[in-house]
Amino acid sequence: MTDQISDAQFTAQTLSEALPYIQRYAGKTIVVKYGGHAMVDERLATIFARDVVLLKTLGIHPVIVHGGGPQIGKLLDRLGIVSEFKGGLRVTDEATMEVVEMVLSGPINKSIVRAINQAGGKAVGLSGSDGNLIQAEKAKKTERDPDSHIEQVLDLGFVGEPSAVDTSVLDALLKADSQLIPVVAPVGVSADGLHRYNVNADTSAGALAIALGASRLFLLTDVAGVLDKQKKLMREVAVDDIPGLIADGTAAGGMIPKLETAAQSVKHGVEAAVILDGRAPHALLMELFTEHGAGTLIS
Repeated sequence: MTDQISDAQFTAQTLSEALPYIQRYAGKTIVVKYGGHAMVDERLATIFARDVVLLKTLGIHPVIVHGGGPQIGKLLDRLGIVSEFKGGLRVTDEATMEVVEMVLSGPINKSIVRAINQAGGKAVGLSGSDGNLIQAEKAKKTERDPDSHIEQVLDLGFVGEPSAVDTSVLDALLKADSQLIPVVAPVGVSADGLHRYNVNADTSAGALAIALGASRLFLLTDVAGVLDKQKKLMREVAVDDIPGLIADGTAAGGMIPKLETAAQSVKHGVEAAVILDGRAPHALLMELFTEHGAGTLIS
């Protein structure tokens, strides 16, 4: 009985301590890039869905943008479509783009929508091409030739970068029903509507966060956050320090585009971005509603 009372008091104290943070974010929009282990682990996926519904219940407005690289890769293998990589990026030809759109806008998007709805929320699935939500253009990437050291332009096919964001479809949905939780697949469309593009989920989330004037951008990943040279978590990183972290190799690989997206969003009006460990249960709640937070804050 004593243990039960102690547990109840601890829960009540935790809720009480969260009050100032709940008041701070009530009525604000947050954008969450959802992917990695948090999306493929059934237990973590259930926890994430419940936490998103809790945020909405508390008056916070989450917009979810999801990835799906591993799932795309598995289906391409099953279909016998061989992927070519340039500069660490998957070349997306017409056949690959068909699979990308099918997987992202289909089973992945709808599984997230169902999970949120099962948790008591009211989610709606969208593609970046719906209502021209995410307009994109062909990505311009270069790679230095190891022999000549000359920068060469990479042709990545239908890999795109956001060129504009039209939030009118989101605005209309949320005006019609303020309880809706949008879940967006990062498939972009060209300005003329003729081409579809495979757009990086982190980049898409950053572009949406800027366009929506979000209070926070969360980038869920499979590491604790940004780690220093001693592999210790850096709790906070200033935007101006990011180029140095990349240049000296502190940030490498997949962390680079996350940091660049975080920096871009903060420079364009998002209050702060957080690179967050999606493997940790309730990571979103810990970051929003506790003093110490979780992950690395980019401000």
